[in-house]
Parts: sequence; C-alpha cells; structure tokens
Amino acid sequence: MTAKRTLKDLIAGKAMFLITAGCGVLVLVMALGLLIRAWPIMQIKPLHELLFSVSWSPMKGDFGMLPFIMGTLWVTGIAIVIAVPISLLTSIYLSEFALSRIRELSRPFIDLLAGIPSVIYGIWGVIVIVPLVKGRLAPLFGVSSTGYSVLAAGIVLSIMIFPVIIHITMEVFQAVPAGLREASLSLGATQWQTVKHVVLRRSLPGIIAANVLGFSRAFGETMAVLMVAGNITKIPGSVFDPGYPLPALIANNYGEMMSIPLYDSALMMSALVLFVVVIFFNVISRYILHRIRLRIS
Repeated sequence: MTAKRTLKDLIAGKAMFLITAGCGVLVLVMALGLLIRAWPIMQIKPLHELLFSVSWSPMKGDFGMLPFIMGTLWVTGIAIVIAVPISLLTSIYLSEFALSRIRELSRPFIDLLAGIPSVIYGIWGVIVIVPLVKGRLAPLFGVSSTGYSVLAAGIVLSIMIFPVIIHITMEVFQAVPAGLREASLSLGATQWQTVKHVVLRRSLPGIIAANVLGFSRAFGETMAVLMVAGNITKIPGSVFDPGYPLPALIANNYGEMMSIPLYDSALMMSALVLFVVVIFFNVISRYILHRIRLRIS
C-alpha cells in the first residue's frame, strides 16, 4: 500500500513538473518563432534602421518602427501617469482606512473591471472619452483635436490596468507585519503618519513591482487602444495628437497585403519587439516580488 502511494506521488510530481516546464518552454518557443519569422528583414535592414527610422512605407520597402514605438510609449506613459496615483490611493484607503465591510464589498467591483473584455472598453472610449477629449479637454488647452488621440487611449488604458495595480499593491500592504503598525501608533504617530513612514517605506519595492506589471499590461493592450488612438503613422507631438501603437499595427495589418516583400517579416519584427519588452518588465517585477517575500519570511 505504501509503495503504491509513493509511486502515485512520484508520478504526480513528475507530471506537474513536466507541465510547469512546458509552460516555461512555451515562452521560448514563441520567442523563437517570432525571431525566425522576423529574421529575413533583420538580414536585409540594420536593426537601428528598423527601430529608429520614421519612414513606414511597405510599398517602397521602408519599415521604420519609431512612430509605432513612440505611439506605444505615449499611450502607455499616459496610462501609467493616470493609473498609478489613483490605484495607490485606492489601495491605501482599502487596506488601511476602510471598514472591512467596505473592503469586501469593493473587491467584486475591482475584479469586474479586470473581467470586462477590452473591446467593451474600446466602445466605451469611443462613446465617452473621444467626445470628452474633442469637445472639452482639447478646447480647454486651446487646441483642435478629433478626440482620437493618445490621451483618449491612455485614459481608457489606465482604467483597464486599475485592477492589476490595486490587487498587487493591497497584497504588498497586507504583507507588512502588524507589529510595525502597532509600534508606530504606540509612539504617538497618527494613522496617516504610520502609513506614510512605515507602510509605504516597507512596501516600496512591491509598489514598484505592481506598477511595472501594470506597465507590462498596458504595453501590450491591443483592441481598446486600436479603437481610440487614431492610428496615424506619425510620432505624436502632444497628448491630443493621434498615435499608432505597435499592437494596433499588428492587429490592423497582419493578414493583409502579405504579397508585399518583407511586410510579413516586418510585422513579426514589431511583434518580437513588443514580446521582448513585455517579458522583460514581467521578469523584473517578479524578481522584485520574490525578493520582498524572501525579506519578509
């Protein structure tokens, strides 16, 4: 009987190891597949020309990706600027100040934000945010805009990444030992002073990791951004200008005009750039969270 149980444990352990290893290998297979498909254009065009040229004209053989990279950075940067302070203040309130009843009541709504399909966010952005930017925000600064802009995309994207940052930041706050809070309060500090000087300082690496994960989530978003960014191939000069992020480029053009030489390879190159950036920031954030767990334990 004992031998059978040992054999079952061994088989289960090996099976779970293979499944886990398979997930890790899958990432490498995806990267290798993108690299193989992008290799033809990388052999013909220098890497610096692909990444830093502003000329995108597939019919002429020009595949400069800088406008799309800058469009992605503009949209992602705006989303992070909007989402980080709001998410951080929300996490502080729910973790440190809110009643437990309010905290538990708010969790389903935050989870609901994470579960809404991105196309619904895009439609909402077209109906609400684009007219707001066109009719309210742009005239307020004395500029003219169609509303389809990096600002509209950034606003929509910031709402989409709220749940990611809020959930992780709350977990980091909950990992701070209660004894530190009690020691601070016993010395006469107010609750806000305790949060500011104890909880936030202790949680700073975790807060950074949460924001990096939010950045990764925002960087790769496609559908909602595609619907409100404007999708014009130029480097945005202001937040009211349209942009053309990398995910929108791939979604709009893959499967079309594949008869153009190197067009398919150029799109795979843009996908590889996007993949590498997202993986890099995810690895950095996971590493920070791992160091926090080791320090706490």
